Amino acid sequence: QVQLVESGGGLVQAGGSLRLSCAASGRAFGSDTMGWFRQVPGKEREFVAGISWSGGRTNYADSVKGRFTISRDNAKSTVYLYLQMNSLKPEGTAVYYCATDTDGRVVSASRFTYAYWGQGTQVTVSS
Repeated sequence: QVQLVESGGGLVQAGGSLRLSCAASGRAFGSDTMGWFRQVPGKEREFVAGISWSGGRTNYADSVKGRFTISRDNAKSTVYLYLQMNSLKPEGTAVYYCATDTDGRVVSASRFTYAYWGQGTQVTVSS
């Protein structure tokens, strides 16, 4: 059974940090591109960051460049994806989702290329 389970969300003050984790299991995710997206009510789900299967390529939304860092650990059968979020801003409040794209060579920013999704974790940044 394919599962992507996010954790690490919570309430943080503006300027603070959080580290999100995603545990992906149930298929061979080691060759997939993986990404983080976020969504607020009434708006489309937007790309935050992505990483190729090897970790050699990354892609970030302009709004998070220099503040967020994506990484992954393929060492075990469960693949772990991380998002280190620093200098958080109130506009970063959203539900954050991890997702995988079976084309591990390209780091797409389009949610339509990602096939598997987690249930999301809430991040709230207070001003």
